[in-house]
Amino acid sequence: MRQEKLSGLELMQGAMEGRIPPAPISGIVPMKIIEVSSGYIKFFARADKRHINPLGGVHGGFAATVLDSVTGCAVHTMLEAGVGYGTIDLSIKMLKAIPLDKELTAEGKVIHLSKKIGVSEGTLKDADENLYACATATCLIYR
Repeated sequence: MRQEKLSGLELMQGAMEGRIPPAPISGIVPMKIIEVSSGYIKFFARADKRHINPLGGVHGGFAATVLDSVTGCAVHTMLEAGVGYGTIDLSIKMLKAIPLDKELTAEGKVIHLSKKIGVSEGTLKDADENLYACATATCLIYR
């Protein structure tokens, strides 16, 4: 089935199951969907040497990209086929330095959805539930 005929949830499920190719950004910022339902999505993400800033730490853009992705995809899971969205606001709190080569879990969930706006929140944690960054996002829905 053509991707534009899939609902957002069907598209995310297809990507998680490997029936739909991953988004190209996941080749630059390694992210993989591991759980999805309506209004919720969970990724694994891992920073590597490509994400190191001039000071030797993981660039903040890594967390920003992962959180933008997970919050947007959470909104997408609630949209019908042929409906798109775009992030219009992303507010991030960086709480700890992102570790290099460590698997992290990013979770996104919708906290509000109307005909034109979706609001979601996201977290980036390690296996011990240590919180590295969190975000809220507002998405404009294109119907």
